[in-house]
Amino acid sequence: MTMTDEVPSAHRSHLFTLRLWVETLDDEQVEWRGQLHYVLSGETRYFRDWPTLVALLDATLPNAERNEE
Repeated sequence: MTMTDEVPSAHRSHLFTLRLWVETLDDEQVEWRGQLHYVLSGETRYFRDWPTLVALLDATLPNAERNEE
């Protein structure tokens, strides 16, 4: 299930909460982690890198072509 499955496509604005934190892997390494919560559907997704965050947002937000259909 994607974040847009339960949300009508007619929405012109979307509300997310984004939580970021640093996870310690060992004494010398840390890694940023994140949580993206889509308020309109209630779905929460987790990610470990920026490309994944961008992909989640891209999959959730309709592009102009989809809105014109």
